Amino acid sequence: MNFQVAFLYLNKMKKKLINTLLFCLVLCFGLISCTSQKSTLDVSNQEKALFDSDDEKPVEIADDETEYEIIIIEPGFYTWLNSIAKPEGYYSQSFLENRNAIMVITWNQRVLQPNRFNPNLYEMQINYDSNIDYGYEVNYKLYNYFIYFQRKYNQRLGPFLPRI
Repeated sequence: MNFQVAFLYLNKMKKKLINTLLFCLVLCFGLISCTSQKSTLDVSNQEKALFDSDDEKPVEIADDETEYEIIIIEPGFYTWLNSIAKPEGYYSQSFLENRNAIMVITWNQRVLQPNRFNPNLYEMQINYDSNIDYGYEVNYKLYNYFIYFQRKYNQRLGPFLPRI
């Protein structure tokens, strides 16, 4: 009879120990997963200088085949696009289309919330339909404008860091 009591006592201790260990593991996992995931952008001095430049040469985004055109007048963007951005052909068109679709949705949501987001940054909606093939050049320059905008104004238009 003493053997059974000792055995039951050991089983209760094992259960308590296992429950305590599980609780500690869940607690540790919870603390680790709740830490901040946002990391800061590394913006070079050259890039900062372009952000502060007064170069207002417009960037025209046009595709002759599809007849779509966008004109971006943002100080420093033309020089940034030609000196820092990845060259044309670096990204696939499907990559650019997917990223642009995500960022346009976020952009348009922010345009509609001027009390929450700076209306000087988000002035007008972008009419971008992911079912239309705008061509490589339009998607490339729009994507790079979004990257430039996010890096210059420290904004996030999607769940990913705006890297170069």
